[in-house]
Amino acid sequence: MTRTVHCRKYRKDLPGLPVPPYPGAKGQEIYETVSQQAWTDWLKQQTMLINEKHLNMADPEHRKYLQEEMEKFFDNENFDRAEGYVPEE
Repeated sequence: MTRTVHCRKYRKDLPGLPVPPYPGAKGQEIYETVSQQAWTDWLKQQTMLINEKHLNMADPEHRKYLQEEMEKFFDNENFDRAEGYVPEE
């Protein structure tokens, strides 16, 4: 049976993640407040940012930047986007 969460990104009840996306309190918070759809959308956005900005995940500053952008993304705030990217209609 699929669990449901009230997604903070889409502001409605949607299927939740099957497990926390990573360990610790932040992973648990995401598990409880972010839908599978929002997480999938974030992973696409994250991949574009890593590629466009040539981020190195071994660099703590780059990881911190992605974490900040993730919070903005889930809270529907203005977040960085890949330059020149036009979403499909």
